[in-house]
Amino acid sequence: MGDEADADRACSACHREIYERYRLTPMANASGPAVDGFIAADFRHVDSGVHYRLYERDGKAWLSYERDDPARELEGQQELRYFVGSGKRGRTYLFEQQGYWFESPINWYARKGMWDMAPAYQTAHQMPFTLSVDPGCLSCHASGAASSLPDARNHYAGEPFAQGGITCTACHGNAAGHVASRGKVRMVDLNQLEPVRRDSICLQCHLEGEVAVTRAGRRPEAFAPGDDLFDFTVYFVHRSASGSLERATSQWEALLRSQCKQVSGDRMTCTTCHDPHGSPSTEERVAYYREKCVQCHDRPGFLREHHPENPDCAECHMARAAASDIAHEQVTDHWIRRRPGAERAAGATSGALATVGLELADDREFGLAYAQLAERGDRDAAKRAIEFLRRAEERSGTSGDHELHAQLGFLEQVQAHAQAAAGEYRTALRADGYDEIAAGDLALIEAQQRRFAEAIGLLKGVFDRDPGEVGAGMDLAALECGSGQREAAIRTLERVLHFSPDEDRARHMVEEIQTGKQRCEQQR
Repeated sequence: MGDEADADRACSACHREIYERYRLTPMANASGPAVDGFIAADFRHVDSGVHYRLYERDGKAWLSYERDDPARELEGQQELRYFVGSGKRGRTYLFEQQGYWFESPINWYARKGMWDMAPAYQTAHQMPFTLSVDPGCLSCHASGAASSLPDARNHYAGEPFAQGGITCTACHGNAAGHVASRGKVRMVDLNQLEPVRRDSICLQCHLEGEVAVTRAGRRPEAFAPGDDLFDFTVYFVHRSASGSLERATSQWEALLRSQCKQVSGDRMTCTTCHDPHGSPSTEERVAYYREKCVQCHDRPGFLREHHPENPDCAECHMARAAASDIAHEQVTDHWIRRRPGAERAAGATSGALATVGLELADDREFGLAYAQLAERGDRDAAKRAIEFLRRAEERSGTSGDHELHAQLGFLEQVQAHAQAAAGEYRTALRADGYDEIAAGDLALIEAQQRRFAEAIGLLKGVFDRDPGEVGAGMDLAALECGSGQREAAIRTLERVLHFSPDEDRARHMVEEIQTGKQRCEQQR
C-alpha cells in the first residue's frame, strides 16, 4: 500500500481543505487494516449455535468461533487482515488462507447497532467460512483492487488491494503525471467529460441492476475515470419494474424514472445533489438538501406555500424503505415521486429484461442476463436465455467464449439434455480450462454415466484450484471413496474441513470412513 497513498498525500498539499473534508467521509474510510477503527464483537448466533468473538491481541485483529455441543464440536480462531465498510452502515472483515481471501461470517450493522450473520446467512445452521472476496467487491470499497488469479475469483498473487478507502485517483484518474509535473499535466476534468463518462465515475460503484453482464473481453476492475462504464458492463432490470425495488444499490435506476431527471436530462447527475468530498452534518442535512431541491423548484412563494411546517423534502418524496438485499438496512428512494404513498407498487420480479439507461446489448449479453435469473429458479428466464444464447452461438467466433458455452451447458442440463450439456461444457473448457461451472457440472454428468475416473479428474481440478468450492470437494470425496481411494477421500475431506471447519457432511463422512462404518470400495 504505497504509491496511491503517496499520491493522496501529494494531493493534500494543494487541495488541503477538500482533502481534510473528504478524509472524514464513508468513501475515504471504506476499507483498511483490520486494527484501524476496530469494532469488537461478542455474538452468539442462535440458529447455528456458534459463539463468535472479535478481539485484538498483540496488535492484530482476531476472530474466534466455538460451539459448545458435543455432537457438533467447533472451535478455532482466524487472524483478520482488513476491514471493508466504513462502519456508518456496516462493516465486515477479511481474512486469508493460502492466498485465498474470504469474508468474516459475521457483519456489523450500524443502523441497528448490532452484530449478525453476513447477508443471506441469518438463518444458517452452519458457520459460513468460505465467503469469497472478488475484485468486483473490492473495487468499490478500496483503491487499486488487484485482479484475481485465473484459477479462482478470490485467489490473489499478493495483497488484494493497494490502498484502503476510495482515494482521489478513483474518481480523478492517475495522479502520477500531475504530481510529477507540479500540476502542468491535467487530471481528468469531470465537468468536461461527456455525460455518460461523467456519470460513469459514480456509477462504477452505485449501479448494480437486477443482473449485470461483463462485456466480452473486459474486466470491470480495469475501469478508469474517463472511461464509459457501459463499455465494460451492461446492467439489466425487469422492464416492468417500479422504481428501485427496494435494492440498496439501485438509486440510479430509480432516478432515471424520476421527473427530476427526465426534465433536467444530462444536466442532472449524482453531484447535482451530493458533494462527493463531504456530507452535511445531521443538523445541516435538511436545509442542505432542501436548497438542492429549490435550485429547480424556485417559483415565487414556493417555500412559503409548500408545507412550511415540514422543510424535509426527502421525508415525503424520497421515503426510506427497508432494503431487500442488505439485512438491517434502509434505502432512500431516488424515484422522487410526487405522492410516493399513492404510487408505490410492488416491483416486478420476472418477465422481460431491459438495459439500464437503454444501453445497447447483444444476444450474448441478454442471454447471459436471463441465464443468471434462470440460476435463481426462473423457468421463463431459462427459455429466453436459450433463445438468445443459441442465436449468439450461431454467429462465428463464439467457440472461445467459455461463459456463453458454460451457461448453455447449464440450461441444457436443467432440461435433462445431458449429451447436449456435456458438449457445451467441453467447448467451454477448451476455451478456459479454469471454468469451474463447466468442469463441476460436466463431472456430475460423467459420474451419472459411470465414467468415474473422468469425473474425479474434473472435480479434483476444481477443488485443487478453488478450495472454497466445498460442494465440489464433497462430490470429489464421495467419488474417491466409491472408487476405492480411501486415503485420497480422507485427504479431500480434511481439506474441506480446513477451509470450512463447520461442514457437517465432511465431518460426518470422515468419521464414518475412519471408523469403518463407511467402506471405500471400487464401484462395479
